[in-house]
Amino acid sequence: MKMENMTMNMHRQSNKYNKQKHHRRSLRLKGYDYSQNGAYFVTICTYNKELLFEDNRIKNIVEDEWLNTPKRRRNIILDEYVIMPNHIHGIIIIENRVGAYCDTPLQSGFRSPSRTLGSIIRGFKASSTKKINIIRNSLGIPVWQRNYYEHVIRNETDLYDTRRYIRENPLKWDLDENNPNNFRSIET
Repeated sequence: MKMENMTMNMHRQSNKYNKQKHHRRSLRLKGYDYSQNGAYFVTICTYNKELLFEDNRIKNIVEDEWLNTPKRRRNIILDEYVIMPNHIHGIIIIENRVGAYCDTPLQSGFRSPSRTLGSIIRGFKASSTKKINIIRNSLGIPVWQRNYYEHVIRNETDLYDTRRYIRENPLKWDLDENNPNNFRSIET
């Protein structure tokens, strides 16, 4: 019995929060409300930057799920996007409309998390992962990296520049930091 308790205590200690081991730097703007109206540029990479989208069946799933996102969430519009061999770039516009389909918070201040940028990305990742893993016969295997890159588009010039970046990105694949041919190998 003492040995079991000792083992359980060791297990608990090893799972305790360790600032050095468990800290993840947030990429989000501190205090920013990611459910408010606005345009957001996102980049979502595959797990370990695997070149999954070179397979057209998988690429088509990603595109279908991306394009179905506004059908599931009435408060968003999709703008420019591109699917690269191991990541997707896109612009998501959140519009919390007022009227018959009111998407504004209740008087209590409660806002459904399904209207945030993070929940939109989570939903996209979950639906595409499920379908991709059925095709790959690999249920439970990650498809996407844990996080994603986002940038709040602040004005028309920023929107124009972001759209141009997305359109031109395929032309620069040979130089792209997400291209596995450009990864630096670390010798140990």
